[in-house]
Amino acid sequence: MREAALQSPGNGTQQGIADRLARWANRLSAKAEDPVEEPASARTPAGKTFSREVDRRRQLYQDIGAFLFAHDLDLTPLNFGVAQDYLTGNDHGIEKAVAAVLAERGKITNGWVESVVANGPNKDVSADTLHEMLNKVENNLTQITGIVVESRDSAKDYGAALQEQVRDLSEEAKAEPVLARLIGLTRTMVEKTRQVEAQMRDSAKQTKALQQSLETARRAAEQDHLTGLPNRRAFEATLTAETLKAQNDREPISVAFCDIDHFKLVNDTHGHETGDRVLKFVSGLLAKISGDKCHVARHGGEEFVMLFRGKTASEACELVDAARADLATRNLVNRSTGERMDRITFSAGVANVLAYDDPRAALKAADRALYLAKEHGRNRVYLAAEVEP
Repeated sequence: MREAALQSPGNGTQQGIADRLARWANRLSAKAEDPVEEPASARTPAGKTFSREVDRRRQLYQDIGAFLFAHDLDLTPLNFGVAQDYLTGNDHGIEKAVAAVLAERGKITNGWVESVVANGPNKDVSADTLHEMLNKVENNLTQITGIVVESRDSAKDYGAALQEQVRDLSEEAKAEPVLARLIGLTRTMVEKTRQVEAQMRDSAKQTKALQQSLETARRAAEQDHLTGLPNRRAFEATLTAETLKAQNDREPISVAFCDIDHFKLVNDTHGHETGDRVLKFVSGLLAKISGDKCHVARHGGEEFVMLFRGKTASEACELVDAARADLATRNLVNRSTGERMDRITFSAGVANVLAYDDPRAALKAADRALYLAKEHGRNRVYLAAEVEP
């Protein structure tokens, strides 16, 4: 159908161009439930289309456009970026700032967007960039520490040698004024050497404290600021390392992708502060499963990922489903208003990591299983097929 449309008469005319633009506009404005044609490679043997990413992007475009239109904002990259950060929760600072202004004034302006971005943190320093900077600083500190320790030991050895020579010469110097002065100078040098040694010792302590501070900074760069869980970057590094361990030890390893159901509705109904508390609550439930071989992280927004080394996909599915069932029985209340909230649930997909050539491919398979769980009613856990079409 697409090829026929592109080759139809009049495509080179103004009317043909207008028709094509109209068709594209209709596609972009279509509802999220409308079917989307996708390549055969994205379908299951039964012909089921996985359109989660397409639906998600299309819905995001619609939400951003509606946001800009509602606030009469110019269609600029700056405004588009702020709208995206607010709607997706990619930038917690922007999300909080916009929510505060909306609560106070009900509307934001072009000037406010410019000011909040200008006064915000430098986004050029990403988590990856910060991690590289910390690595370089730590490497330099390691070299400095070695130099300090070596210098301190040398000063200590030199001072001990001088002190021994002073003792040997003391008796012989009683009748020799010149030698006595030389010994006096040597004793002065011994004292200065001791001072240098003490300074070197203090420098070594300060360097060690700085290294500990850098390690704290590195952990902060790999931690989600809201939930305290590892972030996406930290999880991807763990996924690679744990997969290698599992392969070497011939252990099973599985990955799960979890997504809170209708989370945007929680924010829209109860506010972002309540939404944040829901995220923390869900992260706490998932973190209970965490251990030496189970890792839980916030992937972004309302999405969480879990890695199970030593667990088959079926065993991991049972653990995730137990957490899902636990959450579904909780009766949560809006702390600000005392109002009982609708039941909070999540959907999940689980995949066998070793069934795929790459750990990220397994994560994508778990994401596709999650999409099916969402499509078939939410509040359920699906196991990904190990043979992809």
